[in-house]
Amino acid sequence: MDKNEARLRRARRTRAAIRRLRVHRLTVNRSPRHIYAQLFEPDGSRVLAAASTLDKEVRERLDGGSGNIAAAAVVGQAIAERARTAGVSRVAFDRSGYRFHGRVKALADAAREHGLEF
Repeated sequence: MDKNEARLRRARRTRAAIRRLRVHRLTVNRSPRHIYAQLFEPDGSRVLAAASTLDKEVRERLDGGSGNIAAAAVVGQAIAERARTAGVSRVAFDRSGYRFHGRVKALADAAREHGLEF
């Protein structure tokens, strides 16, 4: 099993547990250059809010590059604000099988600081 297959296996296991909880799911995806966050309905049928380093208003708040910890924190802040406007305050954090450190941790911490509970 290669690295990506193992990550996807971890992600499937986490998503199954979140599905049983029946709460909104905040999922994170990262690439070497960008980071993305989406807020899903409890049944996974629709996306309520999304933010990424590709968004125009997020890019305007970035200092340096789009693939660093500071950029992930800005995306976390943006997804928290958009979740509040959608009427969601409590979510389950789906890290998509990524380790909880670096950019993933920065995004989660920023979302918590700006009002999301998980």
